Amino acid sequence: MPAYEETGAVVLGVSPDPVKAVKKFHDGQGLNFTLLADEDHAVCELYGVWGEKSMYGKTNFGASRSTFVIDAEGTVSTVVPKVSPKTHDDVVLAALAALP
Repeated sequence: MPAYEETGAVVLGVSPDPVKAVKKFHDGQGLNFTLLADEDHAVCELYGVWGEKSMYGKTNFGASRSTFVIDAEGTVSTVVPKVSPKTHDDVVLAALAALP
């Protein structure tokens, strides 16, 4: 988190789960960023990450894990689809460093 703070970035997460479940997850995992509930998945739909997913042979709807870097003007400057925990910080920090 210090590397993100150095860039002046605000880190937000969005989950399509209900508020109560999001709070329980956030507190249980000790997350160091704000996690927002998007129970009606309006934000997920707006950003194009809500759709059909397949896991263990079952198909359902859900949010694909993606990261959006939004500049100070409110413009999406970078989209990182299918986030990989191994490379996520490096990719996002590089995108933040490239902002004007």
